Amino acid sequence: MRDLTFTHGELQMIYTRSGSDALAQRSVIVSPGTGNQHWGTVFFGPRSSNAAGVGPQATMSELDANEAIVPHFHGVTMFQCFVAGSGTIGTRGQTIEPLTVQFKDHHTAYGPITAGPQGLSFVAMRMYTGNSEPVYLDKPGYRDKLQPSKRRHLHSDPVRFSTAPVMKARTEAAWETLFDDEDDGMRARVLRLGADMQIEGPDPKRAAGYYILVGNGSLRHESEELPLWSMICVEPTEDKFDIRAGSEGLEALVLEYPRENNR
Repeated sequence: MRDLTFTHGELQMIYTRSGSDALAQRSVIVSPGTGNQHWGTVFFGPRSSNAAGVGPQATMSELDANEAIVPHFHGVTMFQCFVAGSGTIGTRGQTIEPLTVQFKDHHTAYGPITAGPQGLSFVAMRMYTGNSEPVYLDKPGYRDKLQPSKRRHLHSDPVRFSTAPVMKARTEAAWETLFDDEDDGMRARVLRLGADMQIEGPDPKRAAGYYILVGNGSLRHESEELPLWSMICVEPTEDKFDIRAGSEGLEALVLEYPRENNR
């Protein structure tokens, strides 16, 4: 895995990962809840962890046709982006299609997630590595592992991306808000930039840092042009980060994490 980082002393604060490089290393994994096999990719950190670690944690899961993930929760707050295929979530069968953004507070149950006939792919992004192992509601003792949480379980309407000519020709930056909670800084937005445009990203200290996920076009970082599904994680110890579009423009998810008192 190739991570690019800036360091201030011993602290690593900005992590980058090329989507094409990450997906070239996808492998078959076994779902711990059902024993089903599907493809999985690690972008940052371990795929699953039960203790604190250094840096962020981000993975992709690519479910097979009609595969289901049983209801569960995690001990770490996360954003998930459903990026390909289709499916449903919850007991009422809420439809999921690309690109739907989901926000989940830690210790907040959700599911089941059921893939459609063409499968379902999603990216899970956590700001830090902690106890992210799934706790399944069909297993005894799960209530003993619950902790206080806001219990937010949010889903956006599907984000629609521009055609290549429209994206490239854009002359002004556009921000579109999906979620916004002023109480703890949690916020999810879409950023649209034309070819080679640059804009200063959010203040990482405003909340608890943020991810940038490339949904269309590319993102330029130093001398590298990062393609579809690439991501950058900006930790809250950083002063600022400039977001630069590639030669064809950029449409990205900018996902800011809430301030939490339990870390």
